Amino acid sequence: MPLSGKNYLEDPRGDAPYFRTLADLDEWASKHHNKLDGLLPYVKRRSATDATVQSRGRLLVCHDYKGGYTETPSGLAYTFNFWSYCDTFIRIFEHDAGQQDCLRLLVGRLPKSKTGSAAPSADNSLPLSPHYAKVLADLAYQRGFDGYLLNVEVPLIGRVEQSRALAAWIGILESELKRKVGSHAHTIWYDSVVVTGDLRWQDRLNNYNLPFFLPSSGFFTNYTWRPDYPSLTAQYFFSLEPSLMCIPKRLQDIYVGIDVWGRGQHGGGGFGSYRSLAHIDPEFLGLSVALFGPGWSWETEQDKPGFSWETWWAYERKLWLGPQTRGEAVEVPPHKPRAGEPDCEHGEFTPITAFFPRQAPPNPRELPFLTYFSPGVGYAWFVDGAQLYQTKAGWTDLDKTTSLGDLVWPRPELQWADNKGELPLPAASTSLSMTDAWLGGSSLQVVLSLPAQEHEDAASRCVWIPVQTLAFTPNVSYTVNLVYKVAPNSLPDLEVAPSVRTLGDSPPVSFDIKQKTPQSSGLQRGWSTFSIDVILSAAIDVEILLGLMSVLPTPLTQAPSVHAHQPKILWADYALQPNRVADAQFSGTLSWEIAASLGPMTSTALSGDPEDPRPLWTLNGTFPSFAFFNVYVQAYPSAGSIGSPESAIWIGTTGLDGRRNALRIDPACLPSTVSAAKTVRFYVQGVTDRGTVLTWDNCVFVDVTSG
Repeated sequence: MPLSGKNYLEDPRGDAPYFRTLADLDEWASKHHNKLDGLLPYVKRRSATDATVQSRGRLLVCHDYKGGYTETPSGLAYTFNFWSYCDTFIRIFEHDAGQQDCLRLLVGRLPKSKTGSAAPSADNSLPLSPHYAKVLADLAYQRGFDGYLLNVEVPLIGRVEQSRALAAWIGILESELKRKVGSHAHTIWYDSVVVTGDLRWQDRLNNYNLPFFLPSSGFFTNYTWRPDYPSLTAQYFFSLEPSLMCIPKRLQDIYVGIDVWGRGQHGGGGFGSYRSLAHIDPEFLGLSVALFGPGWSWETEQDKPGFSWETWWAYERKLWLGPQTRGEAVEVPPHKPRAGEPDCEHGEFTPITAFFPRQAPPNPRELPFLTYFSPGVGYAWFVDGAQLYQTKAGWTDLDKTTSLGDLVWPRPELQWADNKGELPLPAASTSLSMTDAWLGGSSLQVVLSLPAQEHEDAASRCVWIPVQTLAFTPNVSYTVNLVYKVAPNSLPDLEVAPSVRTLGDSPPVSFDIKQKTPQSSGLQRGWSTFSIDVILSAAIDVEILLGLMSVLPTPLTQAPSVHAHQPKILWADYALQPNRVADAQFSGTLSWEIAASLGPMTSTALSGDPEDPRPLWTLNGTFPSFAFFNVYVQAYPSAGSIGSPESAIWIGTTGLDGRRNALRIDPACLPSTVSAAKTVRFYVQGVTDRGTVLTWDNCVFVDVTSG
C-alpha cells in the first residue's frame, strides 16, 4: 500500500499486526474478526507431469530479519522476487518465549474463577487442551496464511511427558488447520527439542525427533549438519514403516536447512551456499531445501558506500540467477572445512535457482494472471502512465509484488521466430525502470543491440523475446494483454504480433493465435497495447518498456444478446475517527462497495416460440474482481465549485492491512492544502485483476466535513 506522507499516527498495517504474548492472542480471540477479504485465495500451481520433476526436492524460503522487519510505505526494504522456484515461503515473527509459555501452549487458557476436578483422579499426566491449536488455526484463516513453522528452542520442563503432549498437540494443530484453512495447510516442525525434552539440535531426522515429524506436514533441519547428513536422513526416512505415517509423507517433506549467513553452515553461506545445496542434491537425492535468511543480501550491503536498490538488485540476481553477462566469473568465499570435517571438492559457483525447477503460476483459468513488473518497491506511483507520486525515500509494499518475468533474468534467451539461425542473435539485457511505468512503480526494460544488415533490402526478421511462463488448458481460449512502449528514435520500423511457444524439450504444440486489437493500439503518454516482435533493420539499440501483462480466459463472443459484467464502484462512505486531535480532523476510515453493470438492454422482444433454444440474453464472464484501489483527495475551495476528478491528488492504495474495500486515512497522507480545508472529497478508483484502471464514470466520491 504505497501511501503519500510519512510519520503516520497509526500503524498502517491495521489492528493487531502481531502478538507478543499468549494473553495478547487470547484478547484477539475473544472478539469476532471477519476474514480479511483483500487477500488472494490459495490456488495450486499445476503439477508437473514429468516424473523426474515430481521426485525433485522443493524450495522453502524462511525469511527473518535482524531487529524486526523494516517494510514501510515510506522507505525501501528487502523483498523476495523468485516465486517461480519457491514452493513455500515462511515469514518468522519471533518472540522469546519462556518455558512457561511452552507449557501453557499445551494446557490452554487459564480460568479466572476457582475450579477443580469434580472427583478425585488418579491421572496425574499432563493435560492437553486444543485451545491454542484452534485459536492459531482461526488466526491463519482470518489473516489468509497457510500454516506454521513450530520452533521450540527452549528445554521442556515437563521432560518426556511434555514432549509426548507436544507431539500430540502438533497433530491437533495440523487437523485444525486443514479443517479451517484447507487441505493445503502445513505444520512444519523445526529440529530443536528432542523426545527427552532437552534442546539438542540433531541436524537431521532420526529417532530422537521422529515423534515430532510424524504428526506434522514437514521437518526443517538445523543448519550445522555434516556433509553426509543429507544422505543419512534419506536412508533413515526410507527405513521407516509406512504404517507409522499418520499423515502420508514423502522424502520431499524433509527440508534440509541452509543458513545464508553461513553460521556453522557447510560451504560458508552467501555465495558459497551452492556447496551445501550440492550435498542436499534436491534434483537426484530428492530432499527439499529450507533456505533461511535470504535478506542476507540486503543486510550485509545496506551500510556500504554507494548502496542503492539497483546495486542490491544486481547483487541479489547474481546470487539467485547468476551473472548478467554470460561467462562472467562470480567470486565466492573460500571453503574452510570445519574441525573434523573431510575436505570436499566443489565446482564453480552455481546460482540457487539452478537446483530447482521453474514452475508456472496458477492457470489463468483458475486465477487471472496479472503483472505490472513490480518488485514491491519503488520511488514513484503511476496510473495509466501518469506519475502521480514521487519520493526520494522510496516505498515498500509486499502486496504490490508481481512477477518480474521469469524468463528474462539474468538475460533473455532470444530466438529467431522462424527458427532459422543464419544470423547472430541480438545481444539482450534487462533491468527495471522506476522512472517510467504504466501502472504501479516500475516497468520491465528490455534492451536489444541489433547488428547492421549487410543489404538495405535484406528481409525483415522477427526475434522472439521470452518473458513469462504460463500454464494453459488445451482447447480453452485465453486473452493476452500487453502494454508496452518503445523508446523514441530507437527503432524506425516496428511490427507487433502475439507469440506463444512451448518451452524447452516439450513436444511442439500448435497455437491458434488471433489478433484482437489493431497493431500498435495507442494509449496515453507514448504507451501501446499488445504483444511484440521486433523487426531488424540497421545497427541500433532498441529499448522496450513492458508495463503490464495480463492473461485470462477469453469471454464469450460479443453479440447483442451477450451481457458482460462491467466493473464499477457503487458507493463510498466515510467514518470519522472519534476523539480526533486538532491537526487530524479528517482521520478516519474510507470504505466502499463494488458492483457490476450489465449495460443497456438491447432487446426485450420475447420469442414467439416457447421451444426456441436461444435465451433472451446470455451472461458473459464472472463477477469482476479487483487487484487494488487508488484513493485520491480534493479540497473544497472557500468559494466556487470543486474541480474535476483529474485534478484530485493521489494519496495511497489499498493492500497493506489485507482489507479489500477500505482504507484508513492517516493525516500524514493528506497534503497541507487539504488538511486546512473544512470539507474534502475522497475519490476511489478501482484497478481490476486484468490491470484495467476504471474510468472516472465508474468510480465514486464521498464528501467529508470535519466536525
